[in-house]
Amino acid sequence: MTKIDRTPTKNDFEHVTEWVFDLDNTLYPHHVNLFAQIDKNMTAYVSALLQMEQEEARKLQKQYYYDHGTTLQGLMIHHGVDPNDFLEKAHAIDYSALTPQPDLAEAIKALPGRKFIFTNGSVPHAQAAASALGILDHFDDIFDIVAADYLPKPAQATYDKFTALKKIETNKAAMFEDLPRNLTVPKALGMQTVLLVPRNLEETVVEWWEKTSGEDDHIDFVTDDLADFLKKITT
Repeated sequence: MTKIDRTPTKNDFEHVTEWVFDLDNTLYPHHVNLFAQIDKNMTAYVSALLQMEQEEARKLQKQYYYDHGTTLQGLMIHHGVDPNDFLEKAHAIDYSALTPQPDLAEAIKALPGRKFIFTNGSVPHAQAAASALGILDHFDDIFDIVAADYLPKPAQATYDKFTALKKIETNKAAMFEDLPRNLTVPKALGMQTVLLVPRNLEETVVEWWEKTSGEDDHIDFVTDDLADFLKKITT
């Protein structure tokens, strides 16, 4: 039986003192659909920048996302966009879809050691989202796309910069992510890896490369309920 097939226990994470969380579709669940607002804003940005129809702009946006890790990275490489302008416009969203999650807050608070948000988004976006969820105060720091010099996960250099800057002991770390490819480097660095998947995964529309086959050897655990998962490994 693999770790993906069984319920996690406290023993599986007893060595962990460094807790690293992605933000979007990880600290809040996929079905909240907050990222859909960001996605729409990015399509509009590409459409206006390149004078494209919405459908054509969305295809290019997704291609850049696949090729470069973020739409922003593709736009910077191919069109020289101002990253600050892009981030400001992409994250001009309504956070009211997020509500305080006391169970998640207590579960994060109970984790022994340091806790970080490691996101391909911006610090203001992470702060706004985590604040709306009622969990911001339980994190030690946020490492965002600006701190990464706009080079997004899954680039090796970005993980190296994060772990060096925050002095992360990777063999004592766990990383939580919603994209399988973003867990490849953490696993190679010795981290325990946890993939967050949508509820009703088979019915959720995501890109093919955002899905896991269930046989990915760089993924230790899969869950669709972060708060419940964290409770199981701390009690």
